[in-house]
Amino acid sequence: MVTSPPIVVHHRKELSYLLCQAAEIEHLAMAQYLYAAFSLRTTPGPGLTTEQLEAVGRWQRTLLEIAAEEMMHWAMVNNLLTAIGSAPFVARPNFPHRAKGYPPSVQFALLPFGEEALAHFVYFERAMGVDVPDGVTFVHDGEQPPPMAASELQPRPQAFLTQGQLYGALGDALRDLAEQLGEDGLFIGPPWAQAAADAFGWPHLQPVHDLESALAVLQVIVEQGEGATADVAGSHFGRFQEVLDEYRALAAADPDFGPAHPVSAAVVRTVEGEPLSGPLITDPTTAAVSDLFNVVNDLILQMVCRYFAFGHESSEQLRVMADAAVGLMFGAIKPLGGLLATLPVGPDAPGLTAGANFQLAYRANFLLPHRRVAWMRFAERLDEAATFAGSVEGSPEVRQTLQRVAAALEKTLEKLVPHIEDV
Repeated sequence: MVTSPPIVVHHRKELSYLLCQAAEIEHLAMAQYLYAAFSLRTTPGPGLTTEQLEAVGRWQRTLLEIAAEEMMHWAMVNNLLTAIGSAPFVARPNFPHRAKGYPPSVQFALLPFGEEALAHFVYFERAMGVDVPDGVTFVHDGEQPPPMAASELQPRPQAFLTQGQLYGALGDALRDLAEQLGEDGLFIGPPWAQAAADAFGWPHLQPVHDLESALAVLQVIVEQGEGATADVAGSHFGRFQEVLDEYRALAAADPDFGPAHPVSAAVVRTVEGEPLSGPLITDPTTAAVSDLFNVVNDLILQMVCRYFAFGHESSEQLRVMADAAVGLMFGAIKPLGGLLATLPVGPDAPGLTAGANFQLAYRANFLLPHRRVAWMRFAERLDEAATFAGSVEGSPEVRQTLQRVAAALEKTLEKLVPHIEDV
């Protein structure tokens, strides 16, 4: 079995660096799972019987539930970051991300639901000591970075094979630094900057204020899936393995079984400095819907960043901001993601549909530092997005979805505007 050298943390900056990597990994995993969930068909037809559709619906619910837990883990890691005096980290690379800045075994790609995607998800969530293969298109070439030396000052990546190993090392680092600096010296972040269970409706989301609470957060993340032991009931690893086994059984019984749309992670344009990551969307309706999806996703990231690094918002304003972010996930991201899986890429890519590519136009600058200006910017972008949704031309089915999304954006705007202070 392949082994990895230990992860060594000598100072707060390296701990912060590794926690930012953990936040990035949670964010990338969440998008992977949402993409596969959105790709699943929701009505019977050729390749999908009514009886098979019942299983497909269960698989989609499982993927969406696990994606929501990844979002909670992402929030937990940001609690850890703010607790040790760092900024929240909501940026991530665009897809695909093949072991750039990570060890060779840590890779991400947007894949339609199927055996390749499920095998990759099982591998990604595997427990320490569990030997399962990755999807066949993932090649784990490259050198593992060595452990940090005591003489090194600049933070950098270190090697790990599983998320469980990374989170275990983060726990060891917290213990070591708490002993070195004292708990009061390590957990220097303001208590009021912590997200609690009532913020986003996640009972496991608890504030971090000392070593005990920090280690409890890591334990929840590991047991729910990120490197959970194989026998933990309800772990991501186990749930994905069950879906993979069931999918294989249905596919073996019916060679024509096709539960997913032919999504392709197509893009409207490249991001400056990055290579083309998928087919170019040339259908104008699809391009508009893809842009709208990414604009709303960008806005959610700005709200989440503001939530964790807020400038003295009231408790009521924080509640409204958290509700807005969650509401946009359900009211805009979910319907737009499902719609994109049905829309054509264009005549240059016959037979392919465009999935939700989660493309970010930039990786930094999600933080709007001034309270009144930030809320004005949120309101302005919501208004622009709602107007844009109302202007996109398309079939009656497309227009129906976009009208629902526009209504969700307008409803969110109405909730935010009263909390913008007068000059």
